[in-house]
Amino acid sequence: MADQNTPDIVYTKVDEAPELASASLLPIIQSFAKAAGVSVGTRDISLAGRIIATFPEVLSDAQKQSDDLAWLGEWVKKPEANVIKLPNISASEPQLVAAVKELQEQGYALPDYPYAPATDAEKAARAKYDTLKGSAVNPVLREGNSDRRAAAAVKSYAQSNPHRMGEWGADSKTRVASMSGGDFFSNEVSATLAKSATARIVLETADGETVLKEGVAYPEGTVVDATFMSVAALDSFLADEIEKTKAEGTLFSLHMKATMMKVSDPIIFGHAVKVWLAPVFEKFGDKLAELGVNPNGGLGALLDRVSGEPEILKAIEEVRAERPPMYMVNSDKGITNLHVPSDVIIDASMPALIRAGGKGWGPDNKEHDTNCVIPDNSYAPVYDAAIEFFKANGKLNPATAGTVQNIGLMAQKAEEYGSHPTTFELPAAGTVKMILDDGTVLHSHSVEAGDIWRSASARKAPIEDWVNLAIDRQKATGYRAIFWLDANRAHDAELIVYVKAILDARGVADKFEIMAPREATVASLETITKGENTIAITGNVLRDYLTDLFPILELATSAKMLSIVKLMNGGGLFETGAGGSAPKHVQQLMEENHLRWDSLGEFCALGESFKFLADQTGNEKARVLGDAVDKATQGILDNDRSPSRKVGEPDNRDSHYWFARYWAEALTTQTADTELSAHFASIAKALTEGEAAILAELAAAQGKAVDLGGYFHGDADKTAAVMRPSATLNAVFG
Repeated sequence: MADQNTPDIVYTKVDEAPELASASLLPIIQSFAKAAGVSVGTRDISLAGRIIATFPEVLSDAQKQSDDLAWLGEWVKKPEANVIKLPNISASEPQLVAAVKELQEQGYALPDYPYAPATDAEKAARAKYDTLKGSAVNPVLREGNSDRRAAAAVKSYAQSNPHRMGEWGADSKTRVASMSGGDFFSNEVSATLAKSATARIVLETADGETVLKEGVAYPEGTVVDATFMSVAALDSFLADEIEKTKAEGTLFSLHMKATMMKVSDPIIFGHAVKVWLAPVFEKFGDKLAELGVNPNGGLGALLDRVSGEPEILKAIEEVRAERPPMYMVNSDKGITNLHVPSDVIIDASMPALIRAGGKGWGPDNKEHDTNCVIPDNSYAPVYDAAIEFFKANGKLNPATAGTVQNIGLMAQKAEEYGSHPTTFELPAAGTVKMILDDGTVLHSHSVEAGDIWRSASARKAPIEDWVNLAIDRQKATGYRAIFWLDANRAHDAELIVYVKAILDARGVADKFEIMAPREATVASLETITKGENTIAITGNVLRDYLTDLFPILELATSAKMLSIVKLMNGGGLFETGAGGSAPKHVQQLMEENHLRWDSLGEFCALGESFKFLADQTGNEKARVLGDAVDKATQGILDNDRSPSRKVGEPDNRDSHYWFARYWAEALTTQTADTELSAHFASIAKALTEGEAAILAELAAAQGKAVDLGGYFHGDADKTAAVMRPSATLNAVFG
């Protein structure tokens, strides 16, 4: 343990469905761990918790809480770090505003979110709130690269119990649309620094020089990129695609990452809203500005702002009538693709659409072919290639498909996901320059007012660690291994130099292939269609995208993935799978008291965490616990104990009962530690004998609305009452 207040294992407190599930599962985990002398504590990285920690000066002593994210950021750099990291909200602006409002209603004297800060106090509040947007957590915690794959038991179950796949036909009109120029991909430049340097970023205009950022430090060997998106090219592209969609008779859909890419993508999203409603903005632009409309917040926020303006509402309806039908988030409630920037996240939305045979839900509550608009062309070819592959070959068969594992470069804010502090919406036309401390102009771009300029980087140590991790994984599996790198992309060309040198030095160049993402997608799909396996070795964004795409095709979900982050200083971060925080699951729980969140990802991470702890500390009881977790997880799969989607059927809480029972039974029957066997024999007996009562109590809880005391910042006692409704089960674990 790092100190007397640091648990052996940190289980993160997060948001939405995973956090609700924790209220049921964590007491079970802590009870089992205690028997092995292992402490499992929590640290709060939820959106509400981070808001509270950011504004201590306006809160009472009773309301204040520690900055757990900052604490974790230091702990993951230590060799003893052991973190089970659940999915957290990467907040869009509307989510952040909603969370602040809820906390204010609960008595927290937080400042309002200032959309257009004018005073010094408002500017200071806005600066603090902006640190909470988007991917504020992952870059802090990810001090290592990613090894993400389907656990053998999970993959075997998916093959034995194949999920439904939508039918693909060669006549499908579904396609991917992406910019052919003027985007981040086409404008990218990149260089590898021969020595450590500090850079400043300036905008030179006819009126002089504006410093956008200074003091950006890079160690020797860092790959530093710069690029920009032309908003003139973006607006023209969006307008063209709207018209093409209408002519083709398909749904219009925009697929972005307006959470992780918290500066650039909300701006792009806002341009889509403005182009979609161009006649309205042309006629009522001044009035919309007066009403405080910010298109970056989405169509939903816009409609709220103009709710008392019948003339504007009429104009919006007239435009809607002329536009093609839109891809819907919720057809029943009229929530469109453009309502909220965080509602349609590309790494989840595109795989779901592809799995469904290229179909998206329209405003008529029916499925239709879809124009998938992905403005930047950096990664759009992955989805384009997948769609064209399935048009030509038909749907994937999960019963026979092989698997795609992933080794992802993500350590130390690698690549685009670490670009937030160096992304700017430019106030004027001119030249953006990245100037090193010795006067060298590293990168330069001519830009127009409103263009989106950004710089990203990847450091030498994480790159080398990533390549070596890939070499180790390929050696362990013997699988086909592909580096997804495009020699024609500036950033990738720099990485290829690193990759080839390391592969040659270790004598394994013949074991690896290097392909651009489009070609790598086709090769990987061909491989798994034959029932064979491959490893995708990718950068940070593709890691995120592919660890949803292939698991959703193979397993029906990405939430069941095993994700191990070998922290570069020796610790371990065990992520509980992709898939977001599942807000729809929370809605169902609040309305029907049924939580369909599947904690299989948590089970997989838990087993690895215990075994890692045993390796680090020599606590063999922890290893016994971890091995038993694996057997319990297998029991969940073999006996089909995962949650159902329908109220009145077993849900998340039922699965936790079965997990605890199978875990206790596995510990009882193991022979490596007789003390643990004896301890858990009585627990296994109590869980077995209490089966009827426990399941009846869990079933009786369902079917009625529940009060959690809040969405973003729920009441702990109310949540525990909802998520632990079985008195018989609670008596076993206290």
